[in-house]
Amino acid sequence: MLAKEWLKNAYEVMNNIENTQLENVRKAAEIMADSIEAGRWVHTFGCGHATIPVEEMYPRIGGFVGFHPLVELPLTFFTQIKGQMGIHQFLFLERAEGYGIEVMKNYDFDSKDCLWLFSHTGINAVNIDVALEAKKLGMKVIVFGSAEQTKGKKSRHSCGKNLFELADVVVDSCVPLEDASVPLKNHFDKVGPLSTMGFITLVWVTVTTVAEILADRGVKLFIHPSHNLPGDTTAHERLDNALSEYKKRVKVL
Repeated sequence: MLAKEWLKNAYEVMNNIENTQLENVRKAAEIMADSIEAGRWVHTFGCGHATIPVEEMYPRIGGFVGFHPLVELPLTFFTQIKGQMGIHQFLFLERAEGYGIEVMKNYDFDSKDCLWLFSHTGINAVNIDVALEAKKLGMKVIVFGSAEQTKGKKSRHSCGKNLFELADVVVDSCVPLEDASVPLKNHFDKVGPLSTMGFITLVWVTVTTVAEILADRGVKLFIHPSHNLPGDTTAHERLDNALSEYKKRVKVL
């Protein structure tokens, strides 16, 4: 049964994350906690399906203020598939050197900020542009992706380095480079990719670690509450407080 094979593969990725990546997650979380405690931002970026973990973490029930999504619509919008903002344009843009520099011009960053990048392969130019610009501005760069499996894969950027080689901290998603994981009879290509599941797992492993660090430091978190629980009469007030804090911080950008 192919569904069970995909589940087995997914469990293996999650087990590998738990067994091999928690130390690096902690290192990344300490950097993020420093930025948030300073009243600054953890800027988050990805392309294609690697924007899904960016969109997952905030605004989100159980997420908290401090994570700022850098989401470029042409690099994330897939439902057209063809025509305007189609797959061909996306593939061109994520490989177009210089585009990431233009993205970064739109914001006022600070050296107390950090950048959290998601990239399965770490070789495409737009991600590398963004990372290089962040480092020029004095920001720490944290990269999540299939780092071990990407070793030796040629960068698509003129700097000659992949994203993992530029990072201050790397967390391996433990996902095979091929991504799709389940063979299908009479077909060359596999089905059932794992990278999104790996990224979402790592988002909450990391964000909960950041929350723990900040709570231990006595920092107040502005958490996005559930507003679906009967009897919770202060949920909307807490939501308004979180959104007010977000608006206050985002003014500096």
